[in-house]
Amino acid sequence: MKPEDQRVILDLVAYPGSAPRGTPEEVLRHFGADDGRALGLELLRGAVAERDGDQVEMALIVADRFGLSPASLEPLITLCSADWHHAHEGIVSALGALHSPAAVPALQYLADWVPEYLDYDDSRAMGVKAVWALRRTPGPEAEEALRGLLASGSGIVREAAAKGLRSRGVSESEGM
Repeated sequence: MKPEDQRVILDLVAYPGSAPRGTPEEVLRHFGADDGRALGLELLRGAVAERDGDQVEMALIVADRFGLSPASLEPLITLCSADWHHAHEGIVSALGALHSPAAVPALQYLADWVPEYLDYDDSRAMGVKAVWALRRTPGPEAEEALRGLLASGSGIVREAAAKGLRSRGVSESEGM
């Protein structure tokens, strides 16, 4: 991805005290696209193919602005365990936005895994975000994943999983 491509995408981001400098229409025009979801998918697939961490972040910005297509699930799942980027929290948010039972194993993995670059985070923000995404994901698979996280090595994730089960009206031992 060229620096100009990144600039156009970054212009969509609002920073504290200022509005975004760019518009979604400018991004579409720059990339010669008419569908922002398709563009986001193309950028995600390109990031995976090129193992480009910066492009992962740019694709997630585009996906956040335009939304995700169901086809985004595959590259997002591929990115879950990739150690060549630092956008795992964004991946959690994107998977959570899809509300897909197919994302459950990836979300469970991300709830329990701590990438080296997040090792400092005692609050386990990524893990808690993944639990919240599981909480909003329909189906028994998500409930089973939440139950599985009750055995997590992190007390914060265990507590979030217990709250997630209670919010779904499921007891922690139900179905075990």
